[in-house]
Amino acid sequence: MKKGLICMLIALLFAFMASAQKNTVGHKPNPGNSIAPVGIIKNISDSALLDIVQRQTFRYFWHFAHPVSGLARERDNTVKAEYYWDYINEADDEPNLSKHTFGPEACAIGGTGMGVLSTVVAVNRGWIGRDTALRRLIKIVDFLIKADCYHGIYPHFMNGVTGKTIPFGRLDDGADIVETSYLMMGLLTAKAYFNGNTLPERYFQKRVQQMWDAADWNWHSAGGNKTLFWHWSPRNDFDMNFPVFGYDEALITYIISASSPVHPISKELYENSWVKSTPWKNGKSYFGYKLPLGDFDMGGPLFFEQYTYMGIDPAGLTDDNGIDYAEQTKNHTLINRAYCIANPKHFKGYGENCWGLTAGDSWKGYVAHCPQDDRGVIQPTAALSSFPYTPEYSMKALKHFYYDLGDKIWGPYGFADGFSETHNWYAKTHLAIDQGPIVVMIENYRSGLIWKLFMSNPDIQKGLKTLGFKSKWVKE
Repeated sequence: MKKGLICMLIALLFAFMASAQKNTVGHKPNPGNSIAPVGIIKNISDSALLDIVQRQTFRYFWHFAHPVSGLARERDNTVKAEYYWDYINEADDEPNLSKHTFGPEACAIGGTGMGVLSTVVAVNRGWIGRDTALRRLIKIVDFLIKADCYHGIYPHFMNGVTGKTIPFGRLDDGADIVETSYLMMGLLTAKAYFNGNTLPERYFQKRVQQMWDAADWNWHSAGGNKTLFWHWSPRNDFDMNFPVFGYDEALITYIISASSPVHPISKELYENSWVKSTPWKNGKSYFGYKLPLGDFDMGGPLFFEQYTYMGIDPAGLTDDNGIDYAEQTKNHTLINRAYCIANPKHFKGYGENCWGLTAGDSWKGYVAHCPQDDRGVIQPTAALSSFPYTPEYSMKALKHFYYDLGDKIWGPYGFADGFSETHNWYAKTHLAIDQGPIVVMIENYRSGLIWKLFMSNPDIQKGLKTLGFKSKWVKE
């Protein structure tokens, strides 16, 4: 009898997985789960507007996911996209560092983690069915479990058909510990949400746990306690020689790494590589707002305050170095907005309702925009992903983007990645790592859903305690 029941369960699982293959991009979605795009709708409540923006932005991950793997495509312009890495060298007329091109099969590992978080939001909001979402998530983890990874750590970009690494550079052709931390943030959150005892849910939970257990974060310390390295390659070892140091978007990497149940890093490594690094502390004031952390004048790009905090709730979060992360996240955002209002370069359109400098597409290629490298380009994700910190100001920006500029920047996947009124340039592109925070951070502002799920994870609480953090979520 027991053997017959097991066989029946296995058969049901195979049937479930077979049906998952039908629910891919390129197939007509089930009518009950279709998320149709909408245009500009006047005279609606703030809540209705947030619904529209979150839901339409989520379409990027649901309708534009890679049809074979379900991973989040890196961007939605299918012609090769040129990437220019020119962080703050504004004196050059042309980008001064290497240029990379990626085709339509390129999927983003970090962006996939953000897409997984967005899928949890979509189910909770009723945009897609729970079983439908679970089929997609199982498809993703089943693909990843067989794809390229290095000591359990995934590359930055991956071919969505083959699962092979797409090199980001000559030396960057292997593991990327930061991108993998975003992926695991998404998967651990989804594991907490899909926590039932049905066969598909238990299957998904097991797959995520396998990946969580296998990821060797400590490998990236190169056998010591002085430096955590961003990259490792079987061909180039640690030759990329890029430490994970900050303050920047990689705080989540240290938290995830310290939380591992099998391969955790030590607090000593965190202190040596992160806290004691020159760029970690700031302490200056800009526009009347004190900025506790970061080497950039005026804080750098706003994604520093968004990627980590999709899962980590900064409210009440402090560490044993005396840093208040609620102050850090809010003040960095207020400084960025105040700079745009001051508008020292006199760019067209900047003002109290049009602000937000962060990394994204521009008329010059992909640039990490910030007050130190201001090229007249506003990224909608910057203000919209700041809703938890500046809800009133973010809402004003949202209404301006939607009602005043919607004919130029609103589309089937939400807002275009960037625009410059000075250059009369409006992006036609969307990027996974810019779309995901919009959905997730608006949800954290509205319900705290992702914070509740991620911060309640016992492993994450253990990791936070290991690194000396205190939070309302962390049990003493």
